Amino acid sequence: MTVTDGSLSRSQLWKILELSRRLGTPVDLDDMLGMVIGVTREVVSAERATVFLHDRRSGELISRVGTGLEAMEVRMPAGTGIAGLCASTRTIVSVPDAYADPGFNREIDQRSGFRTRDILAVPLIGLDDSLVGVLQILNSLDGSFSAEDARIAEVLAAQCATALQRARLLEDYLVKQKLERDLTLARAIQREMLPAAMPSLPGYELAGWNEPADQTGGDLFDAVAVGGDRVFLLLADACGHGIGPALSVTQLRSMVRMALRLDRSLDDLFRQANDQLVQDLSSDHFITAFLGMLDARSHTISYHACGQGPLIHLPADGSPPRRLDASTVPMGILPGIVPAAGEPVRMAPGDIFCLVSDGIFEQEGRGGRRYGIRRIEALLSRWRRLPLEDLTARLRDAVRRHAGEVPQADDMTIVLVRRLE
Repeated sequence: MTVTDGSLSRSQLWKILELSRRLGTPVDLDDMLGMVIGVTREVVSAERATVFLHDRRSGELISRVGTGLEAMEVRMPAGTGIAGLCASTRTIVSVPDAYADPGFNREIDQRSGFRTRDILAVPLIGLDDSLVGVLQILNSLDGSFSAEDARIAEVLAAQCATALQRARLLEDYLVKQKLERDLTLARAIQREMLPAAMPSLPGYELAGWNEPADQTGGDLFDAVAVGGDRVFLLLADACGHGIGPALSVTQLRSMVRMALRLDRSLDDLFRQANDQLVQDLSSDHFITAFLGMLDARSHTISYHACGQGPLIHLPADGSPPRRLDASTVPMGILPGIVPAAGEPVRMAPGDIFCLVSDGIFEQEGRGGRRYGIRRIEALLSRWRRLPLEDLTARLRDAVRRHAGEVPQADDMTIVLVRRLE
């Protein structure tokens, strides 16, 4: 539409200036939009006004604050209806007879019981030329919206768009700050679930280490003394990493600890935890896990390797490392599984048993080459005489050197067991 020259009355100018002053102060987003609507209706002399915000992800216009729309939310794709046309063309749209216009959506009137006569829609364009939303004004009290009304609405819309951008940035910042605090707390809680120190077992040395790719991770390890001569070992790796997988492995740890308190066997522990995870996890989520019992009397490690592998057994006699594959499927996929236990690992004096999550051997370096299992075996063989804490640090640092500037792609976990000579 063409806007003819017009001048603002002193009363209109003062109201707009007062709105500008108030928009420059910190204010709640809905309160700010309420002020814009109130001044717009008063200055332009209209029955109703609504601010639609543009959702950048869905492309929709969503009513945030509007006269008579307090009890309902209106959503429309950009390009639909008069407000949608205004948004898609980024121009002022004036409709003198709403029901005569084929683009007018009568559904909102039917839902609200309101009768729309004429419409003035003004795009809200931010300082970076991005679409922020639409200011829609309904039913002029002077008969129809004039060119001067459009000019005034354009001034108000420019102020509203700038204030909206500032308020959105502040909202996003506050949400991000809260998320950071929540993630920091979640990380602290998850760290507290890792063993503060590995349990003491006569004739054995144990070590463990974990480093998530995000603030919270989908990897977790645990070591629980069972009586005076056994230690239960857990390494769990939920698919993905972040808060969701972290909750999944934390749930598994809790179920395992409860089962140990009830003196459940490895078979019972696996079946009950697996069936519960099948119920709780979505169909595209699962957990690979090592559930093992180290027995200092028989010097064996009995286990279920649930999609977790390879397991590395490094004999003390100098023979090549043994790689043991997973013995059953990952947890949380199929209910009622009767697991086939892997053959117990027999620990001779000086033997080392190594568990690593895939974040270790799949970590890429320059050129996309993965660290791989062979490098792990070679490092363990070379530095096998070191205390396990130092051996863990050697492996961790070697993976980091291999990665170089390539970011950590997945959570990393190492668990080592040595039978003392």
